[in-house]
Amino acid sequence: MGSSAPAPKLANPAGLGLAGFALTTFLLSAANAGLLPHSDAWIGFALFYGGLAQLFAGMWEFAAGNTFGATAFSSYGAFWLGTAFYVWFWAPKSGNVHADLAWLLFAWTLFTLYMTVLSFKINNPPVMAVFVVLLVTFALLWLGEALGAPGLTVAGGYFGIITALLAWYASYKTVANSLG
Repeated sequence: MGSSAPAPKLANPAGLGLAGFALTTFLLSAANAGLLPHSDAWIGFALFYGGLAQLFAGMWEFAAGNTFGATAFSSYGAFWLGTAFYVWFWAPKSGNVHADLAWLLFAWTLFTLYMTVLSFKINNPPVMAVFVVLLVTFALLWLGEALGAPGLTVAGGYFGIITALLAWYASYKTVANSLG
């Protein structure tokens, strides 16, 4: 009988996922570094660009059969959604925001550690660089909260800015490569 039409080819969602991660990371990291003191400008972008757009990129990576990309983008998209939710809705009710953040950042440091190790298997140097610097970022932010050391949080902010710049570069490379 007749054959079915081939499934449409998906564009590479990594360009979108990396861009959403980069911009949102840049905004929050600038605040953590003290460059945007007392700024909540990152929250809307955490919900929509770093959160939803990255979550969609992760789902499209699943459809493309890329487990690493699907796990990374879906997880960090959920990170941004959860972080925005925590800051807006839960932190005002918390009895100890610093302890909450220390535990959350510790958990994300652990997740980022194993994703960093796995990033070396995908043979994509810009993505590997993003994960290595992101691991340092999360570790500094976690230690800053856990030890009550604002200087470590500021350092984490600066490493986060570097992470964002690397993620934008990786996004650029992905989009440029798709153009042929």
